[in-house]
Amino acid sequence: MSGEILGAIRASSQNLSNAILHSVTVERASRTVTVDLVTDRTFGENDKSAALSAVKPFVPEYFNCNLNIIKLSPDCEMVKRKIEEALSVNFKAVYVTLKEGDITVEKTDYGFYYTVAIMQFMQTGQEVTKRINEYLSTNFCGEFRGACVTSQRSVEDITVEEKPDEIDFEIPVRTFEIDGFKFLEGTKKHAKAVYLADLNFASNEVVVCGVIEQINEREYTNKKGVQKPYLSLVISDTTAAVHITYFIRQKSYDKIKQLKVGDSIVCCGSNEMFNGSLRYTADVIDYGKYPNGFVPQKRASKPVPKYYHYVKPQPYFNIEQTDLFKTDVIPECLKNNTFVVLDLETTGLNSSPISGSMDRIIEIGAYKIADGKISESFSTFINPQKKLSDEITRLTGINEDMVADAPTYEQALPDFYKFCSGSILVGHNIVGFDFKFVDYYCSLLGYILDRKMIDTIPLSQELLFLSNYKLNTVADKFNITFNHHRAIDDALATAKIFIELIKIKKSLPRLG
Repeated sequence: MSGEILGAIRASSQNLSNAILHSVTVERASRTVTVDLVTDRTFGENDKSAALSAVKPFVPEYFNCNLNIIKLSPDCEMVKRKIEEALSVNFKAVYVTLKEGDITVEKTDYGFYYTVAIMQFMQTGQEVTKRINEYLSTNFCGEFRGACVTSQRSVEDITVEEKPDEIDFEIPVRTFEIDGFKFLEGTKKHAKAVYLADLNFASNEVVVCGVIEQINEREYTNKKGVQKPYLSLVISDTTAAVHITYFIRQKSYDKIKQLKVGDSIVCCGSNEMFNGSLRYTADVIDYGKYPNGFVPQKRASKPVPKYYHYVKPQPYFNIEQTDLFKTDVIPECLKNNTFVVLDLETTGLNSSPISGSMDRIIEIGAYKIADGKISESFSTFINPQKKLSDEITRLTGINEDMVADAPTYEQALPDFYKFCSGSILVGHNIVGFDFKFVDYYCSLLGYILDRKMIDTIPLSQELLFLSNYKLNTVADKFNITFNHHRAIDDALATAKIFIELIKIKKSLPRLG
């Protein structure tokens, strides 16, 4: 039946001739059938009307019929990931012997062409490509052609990785001694407070201490319809700043009203999940401060993962590097260090949890520079587990289908942490934006990034004289072309810019 429906849809409009059925949903309660299509061509209302007319004969008369169409043009990385999935499902023996570079994908005029390197004793290449094509056709529009090539490795070259041990590692929560504790409204003296930077766990009783940076009195309406006052505060202990909500008791109102910006307070309360984020609510507020000359202890991190699990780096080679990176023009500081140049796409611009619900990462693009050359790439979409706004889709070109089957940040970021291990991080506005996201979500998982960073914005401002220092403006200076607002493309452009800037400066800037 689904084949007949799809055939009718494809015949109804030239722009839907490559369409695939993404899903058919039947809601018996409302007597509604919803058909979701994916196409790789631009379509209009006439195409949608034609498709709807083609579908209706297959739907019972007493059911309503809805039709949704999404335009999706996959890139080579998406196709490659689906080929890996197809092999893992249908040809496990081939899948477990794959190494980096065994799958290649290139975009052509008709669709995509790919190759898979397999060993001679395995399944025939014809059967492998047939099953891969079937798998790709259920996920993407367009035509796919492929070939299996003979792997140069022998059976003796195959090494079976041992199953990674699950590391049971609990990060110790750091605390400091509270100085100058004095009661304001409480009855229990608190001796220690949790670092605000470590406040990423849920608990019914957590003591924190810091200086008030913001304080506002607001009102809420309780269940009885009565308006009640509450305080919205931001406090800092030099390791982080945290937003705190405090519901004022009538008996404490006059005392609490004395609090002002600059006061140092101790709060005892709960840190709980609310709308997908942790929210701290103070039950009691007293006076107290962190010690004079407070120097935070370095936070322990989970060990670097032994294996990549969800996202594996890919080797990068560009013929430009043959001439561009001659050994006699590569500064020693580039050859003697390893760099990871990164860029993110996110659901919004809020990079601080104290400003409300933290926005989420939807794409990571990164390139590794080793021995002065761009050597590896790391690219993945990330499922934000929330609906993408139309504005973000318009800006980035990333839609719901692209992230639907992607790993979550819990799955992807351990792999990214491994990719970054031992490297200096680089980015265009990395200090003000990208690092804040990666640092926050990595820390939730127990991975603490090294804060050695180079931001190409101030570096460009130091070395170049331009009308502005946006990424595309700096790229134009060096005749670097790229597809802006996609993380992997922005990261590659930034990597090339970084190399050019260091060739001018001939030394690294101070690491921030």
